[in-house]
Amino acid sequence: MNHAVLVRTERARLGVTRSLTALVKRCVRATLAELGVDIPCEVDLLYTDEQGIRALNREHRDKDAPTDVLSFPAVTLAPGEKPTTDMTDPETGRVALGDIALSLPAARAQAETYSHSYERELGFLTVHATLHLMGYDHERGRQEEIRMNELTESVLATLGLTRGIEV
Repeated sequence: MNHAVLVRTERARLGVTRSLTALVKRCVRATLAELGVDIPCEVDLLYTDEQGIRALNREHRDKDAPTDVLSFPAVTLAPGEKPTTDMTDPETGRVALGDIALSLPAARAQAETYSHSYERELGFLTVHATLHLMGYDHERGRQEEIRMNELTESVLATLGLTRGIEV
């Protein structure tokens, strides 16, 4: 499927590499494939740092604290619901699913805390955020949290990002 993942970096010196960007793009696309999304979609992804994600969290969620990842859905979907062709932007030919902001320093710190690779943590955060764009929300209850975790682990396994394995 021709899903577009548009990536930009908010701050200099975040350690962004081509392989890192290729990884997050694969994670978004693999998540959409896992969910059976069969029309072209677009996701905008921003690499940022603690200061940048804290500002976004404060501005959009009234939480004055840093976090690891934020999702901003552009369409309202229920868990398991797929985008439809009537949501397609005529200019791009894709459905704009929304934006993801990813704190690279938080991902590095969490990888160390959880004793797995930086790549696994980036993968986890990217898949998690993409699921939020697709209507899933672990804060709605234990069943949805379990479902999100199952989907996340399934996508990560597909990508070879299981616990303790480096790519």
